[in-house]
Amino acid sequence: MRRYGKHTDEDDIRSRPNRKGNRPRTHTRPKHEDAAEAMVLTVDRGRLTCLVEDRVVMAMKARELGRKAAVVGDRVALVGDLSGRKDTLARIVRIEERGSVLRRTADDDDPYERVVVANADQLAIVTALADPEPRPRLIDRCLVAAYDGGLEPLLVMTKSDLASPDKLLELYGALDIPYVVTSREELESGDAADRVRAQLDGRITAFVGHSGVGKTTLVNALVPKDRRRTTGHVNAVTGRGRHTTTSALALPLASARGGWVVDTPGVRSFGLAHVDPSRVIHAFPDLVPGTEGCPRACSHDEPDCALDAWVAEGHADPARLYSLRRLLATRERTEGD
Repeated sequence: MRRYGKHTDEDDIRSRPNRKGNRPRTHTRPKHEDAAEAMVLTVDRGRLTCLVEDRVVMAMKARELGRKAAVVGDRVALVGDLSGRKDTLARIVRIEERGSVLRRTADDDDPYERVVVANADQLAIVTALADPEPRPRLIDRCLVAAYDGGLEPLLVMTKSDLASPDKLLELYGALDIPYVVTSREELESGDAADRVRAQLDGRITAFVGHSGVGKTTLVNALVPKDRRRTTGHVNAVTGRGRHTTTSALALPLASARGGWVVDTPGVRSFGLAHVDPSRVIHAFPDLVPGTEGCPRACSHDEPDCALDAWVAEGHADPARLYSLRRLLATRERTEGD
């Protein structure tokens, strides 16, 4: 049924009044081409501390970003008050594409993945050689997350005055992971920080490790002007430390080439529900050519896997295949195994 005649004008069109008195909503969003570039340093209850040039600016996420969240290390675009003065607040209107992402889940059955750090170049996995005892399965899980997220791993072993690093070095030798061994005395003298800093120069490095291994103590030695609260207490019954870092924080590294240290909260588990096991093989480029003869959807840990014959023919070190399969198996184990 035709409501209006041929010759209608705007006076003939009935419209509903806007009760709120504001402008009608539109799907057209501003592009914010003049927005300032910034880096997220830390996130606390919806407030994000960002670095804009040489100023620290507090910001909040713009509503137009929806459920998309910014994390430490993200490159973002800010508008609003960028002065950095007290009680001012800018808005994050855009989160730039990430170069790398370190993710974890609470456990292997948890479908919700948590992004820990974005755009880091390197993951420093900190483990004590004693007090608390090293947990190789947790180290393996961190390695899988690093390879999957596009980060290069670095193994940092602390408390070498209490135990020898030889056993761990033998276990991870075939992976060709760079490592640094430190003692408590070296941390106090600053020698340990100097050797670790040499591995971090000019890079963004996220530090991860379970509680009590000395991770935050090491970070304080690397960035002494921004000390974080630490503790040396390890529960004598459980062998676990108490969490002292409650949020991730990016700190500038004082070195000739610059760099950033990202201290993350201590972890007691590192779920890998988000990791597709088929991607782990790409962390072993020397083994990838041997997968050409594998059956379709091969897990690389089954009787028909072509890697067995390929390695037996001398194309790669058998220890490398063993390491690959150990990392693949971490998806089926718990960290306490």
